[in-house]
Amino acid sequence: MEAVKKIHTIDASRKILGRLASEVAVLLRGKQKPGFLPYIQPKDEVIVLNTDKISVTGKKMEQKKYIHHTGYPGGLREKTLEEFFASDSRLVLREAVYGMLPKNRTRDKIIKNLKMYKGEINK
Repeated sequence: MEAVKKIHTIDASRKILGRLASEVAVLLRGKQKPGFLPYIQPKDEVIVLNTDKISVTGKKMEQKKYIHHTGYPGGLREKTLEEFFASDSRLVLREAVYGMLPKNRTRDKIIKNLKMYKGEINK
């Protein structure tokens, strides 16, 4: 059975971050296809436009924190969603989608099929 590559384009304007991320994760994984098998990596690509216009509900912009450790003593770093979003809105969406994919060796391969742009694509 030959897998046909399909390109999904999503406009992220005025969409909620978590709902958008779960929609993208399902499309990347190929769960909407009738022939879905969890051990086969789909070739579908998802293009998300206008990532700088994504919205969140409540006070998440000020209260949600992204934490990582550099690996050195005293290397705990944290940023609020507002700071993270200001630096690059594409990273916020990528982080959300990455967390919704299965935690196994296919996750890094699947996330490569996600392309994000801050504005519209001019062709």
